[in-house]
Amino acid sequence: MTEHSQDKHESGGGGTGRWVFLGFVLIAGYFLLTEHRAHVVQILPFALLLACPLLHMFHGHGGHGGHGGGDKRANTDERPGP
Repeated sequence: MTEHSQDKHESGGGGTGRWVFLGFVLIAGYFLLTEHRAHVVQILPFALLLACPLLHMFHGHGGHGGHGGGDKRANTDERPGP
């Protein structure tokens, strides 16, 4: 029996279907925004309020060096006494 390679069936690169789907999403988004602009503007303050807790939950807190690491850096910044 011969083995068939599945490499040619993997999704990769850019197919015609992907471009058609992207075009459909762009056109649908355009019409949703133009036809329902008043509704979208009414929701924006609530979307901003919802974004705050979501950013706190999913931010990761990796930008400030972790908790409890401030003492090590503080000792290296001190100048020697006279």
